[in-house]
Amino acid sequence: MTDKESPAFDPLAIEAEVRNPYPAPNDTVLNGKSRRALGDAHGLTEFGVNLTEMEPGAVSALRHWHSAEDEFIYIIDGTPTLVTDRGAEVLQPGMCACFPANSGDAHRLENHSNANVRFIEVGNRSASEEVHYPDDDMVLERTPDGSRSFRHVDGAPY
Repeated sequence: MTDKESPAFDPLAIEAEVRNPYPAPNDTVLNGKSRRALGDAHGLTEFGVNLTEMEPGAVSALRHWHSAEDEFIYIIDGTPTLVTDRGAEVLQPGMCACFPANSGDAHRLENHSNANVRFIEVGNRSASEEVHYPDDDMVLERTPDGSRSFRHVDGAPY
């Protein structure tokens, strides 16, 4: 037997985090959403894996698309509504969705049910990219040095 920690773990043992990274007036839009960064706690650096939970009425994000990051979601519990440029679609446990980088298809999950929604989200952790929020006249720029800044579509700072 070695002193190394087992790669297996209980995801619910990782503390849930509530984040509202958007500038005002969107700085509370993610209330009711929490996530557990599963990969961070166990040394993953090439891609991120989150166990995310949304209370009734919560949303996963402002509707957005990434210029350089692929996203994947897998629904575990609940019936979230996936909102994309195509419209709205209710998802069931066991369903998944893929959002390729630079697709231009803005998306988010909304919880219109009376029960919590739980899902896994996976992304490739691009060092630099833009995240576009077409419904909110906003773009997030992420640079390799780790800085993040929000601006309006016309380039004016948020």
